[in-house]
Amino acid sequence: MKCMIVIPARLASSRLSQKLLLQAGGKSILQHTYDAASRSSVADEVLVAVDDPRLAAEVDSFGGQARLTSVDCQSGTDRIAEIALLHEDVDIFINVQGDEPEIDPDTIDAVAKMLLEHPDADIATAACPIRDRERVDDPNCVKVVRGKEHRAVTFSRAAVPHPRDGLTTSLLSADPPNYWQHIGLYAYRREFLLWFATQPPGTLEQIEKLEQLRAIEAGKTIVVASVANSAPGIDTLEDYRAFTSRIEST
Repeated sequence: MKCMIVIPARLASSRLSQKLLLQAGGKSILQHTYDAASRSSVADEVLVAVDDPRLAAEVDSFGGQARLTSVDCQSGTDRIAEIALLHEDVDIFINVQGDEPEIDPDTIDAVAKMLLEHPDADIATAACPIRDRERVDDPNCVKVVRGKEHRAVTFSRAAVPHPRDGLTTSLLSADPPNYWQHIGLYAYRREFLLWFATQPPGTLEQIEKLEQLRAIEAGKTIVVASVANSAPGIDTLEDYRAFTSRIEST
């Protein structure tokens, strides 16, 4: 089956202006992400779906492949669906966010392989164990509850599963883990992606502001690959400075 990595790239950013064009170690954030994605052993092709000619010019400058998509796309998934319409020969599309310059290529491969190994699944994603109380309680840390055969039961910003008798050390240290942090990396089957982009937001999605709940509400199957760690993304100026410091120290 043919797999394509698509990096949805939007120029505007509410918390860090034009962050994908910011430089670190002689490369833009977008180029760092592209380079990491290109090290995937599963994907046949890497493409950047941009919403602005300045991003397309940046991709061209480092020899990458870019396609201009509609400014009306409401999400990265919509941007990838627009690419999927043009590529009938691709079976699986992998969504790597443009502000993830330290994404592990092995995580990309694990998610793609999870979908390939579960022909009944519509989407694959990833999660890593949570071992500290602060992240369980942090609404910015999205949790996923997993059922049998790696299936996602639900996603939430709340502490789920909720410990009625209080969160204990034994619950946090259990093996297999009770708490999982969702990693925003997805692999979609083409037919699901085209369906998903035509659906209105679901009720749970609108409450939690989590797009993947649209699929859960519709009864779609999401499988979750287990990985050791989550790579930090670039959301704020502090994130960017920390990334720059790590790059320049290597």
